[in-house]
Amino acid sequence: MSTVVTERRSQGPPIRQTQLFIDGQWTPSRSGNTFTTIDPATEEVIAQVAEGDAADVEMAVRAARRAFDDGPWPRMNARERGRIMLRLADLIEAEIDELAALEALDNGKPVRDARTGDIPLALDCLRYYAGWADKIHGQTIPINGDYFCYTRREPVGVAGQIIPWNFPILMVAWKWGPALAAGCTIVMKPAEQTPLTCLRLARLAQEAGVPDGVINVVPGYGPTAGAAIVRHPGIDKVAFTGSGETAQVIMRQAADHLKRLTFELGGKSPNIVFADADLDAAAAGAHVGIYLNQGQCCCAGSRLFVEDRIHDAFVERVVAESRSRRVGDPFDPATQQGPQVDRAQFDKIMGYVEAGRREGATLATGGGRVGERGFFIEPTVFTNVRDEMAIAREEIFGPVLSVLRFSDVDELIRRANATSFGLAAAVWTRDVARAHDVARRLRAGTVWVNCYDVFDAAAPFGGFKQSGFGRELGEKGLEPYLEHKTVTVSLA
Repeated sequence: MSTVVTERRSQGPPIRQTQLFIDGQWTPSRSGNTFTTIDPATEEVIAQVAEGDAADVEMAVRAARRAFDDGPWPRMNARERGRIMLRLADLIEAEIDELAALEALDNGKPVRDARTGDIPLALDCLRYYAGWADKIHGQTIPINGDYFCYTRREPVGVAGQIIPWNFPILMVAWKWGPALAAGCTIVMKPAEQTPLTCLRLARLAQEAGVPDGVINVVPGYGPTAGAAIVRHPGIDKVAFTGSGETAQVIMRQAADHLKRLTFELGGKSPNIVFADADLDAAAAGAHVGIYLNQGQCCCAGSRLFVEDRIHDAFVERVVAESRSRRVGDPFDPATQQGPQVDRAQFDKIMGYVEAGRREGATLATGGGRVGERGFFIEPTVFTNVRDEMAIAREEIFGPVLSVLRFSDVDELIRRANATSFGLAAAVWTRDVARAHDVARRLRAGTVWVNCYDVFDAAAPFGGFKQSGFGRELGEKGLEPYLEHKTVTVSLA
């Protein structure tokens, strides 16, 4: 069975930044309020962080507005913007060990995952968009008459960015990368559960040469700091990653000023295993698909559809791997799974485990708390799951896998698509034609074939249906931060 080590094996990293970062200055909140950030592995206080609200957002927006309207960033030679972004990536890489430790402390993810996964992906994202900075250009258009017509692609303005707690450093990179490359300025609110690495990256951005006011960070709560960003008339565009319920609130709040919006929201992703698949690879993929980041992943493969004739044998593999997974101290190099991010998330997940039992699913393994301190949950697998059960319909955002049988492909597609979500999916098969056919028919923004959780800065990511709109990463990720201007010149 999975085990836990709750005794911290190494001293945590130093906490250097806990104040707001506005117009290049570290400052307490106008109210003087702070909030507590908690180590989810020990339930101990890490630090008190300045709690921003509407008054602080006002200051941040003014700074970002000045930096956009009158400052050098949007007018800078685009290659110089790219060089500054590359310097930022280099500075992050130079501090990778300390940043990984800070991410593990604040979020609970294993430090080795932050060190080998999250931060390298963030570096790749920043460097990718640094390369785009001098390649954003328009077109000349042959129109009727004696005219010269061309288009310009210009930065949208001040971007409000609200990021979640599950991948704090990576989400900073996903948001800052395209915005900075486009020439926008930023007001960012990190999640109140995990503000520390975002604040550290703001210091590194300043050191890299990002002008004052271009990046502003206001930690705080959604109903205060987040809502103030969304409602502020000086914010031109809002990018949000989080829950669908919060996205609906943002849409209503943004309506008065018709802000541009992009949303990357939740998922209930189908992970489909056919009988002809490489079952060892598929079992390993199912393991990663549900347990990556303690299951706190919007594209988690939480619905595992297994073809009837291999169902029992395949489930045995999945259960065996789940039972051998090592849960424990994020700073222990042997740890594969850390704690959930906070008490609220722990309680939510355990509520779904109880719902699965109550509705008649079979608990094949897990389902309990690990240890007596920290928000650790056993890797959990339910079998005999029906489509109408809560654990098969609703996003759990934790290490809880629902296994469902299928036999007919057409019925499988209908069931896989019978959800309000559409973020990701996967199919495991050696039949190339079937792989492409199923990928075409699945209503999801990303479909992996014979793999899971493969990300690249060049590949667009986003959802269908209530999993959001707009795309992050790739060339498509630049579009929300750009306006298109047509210029027509009379030659007569």
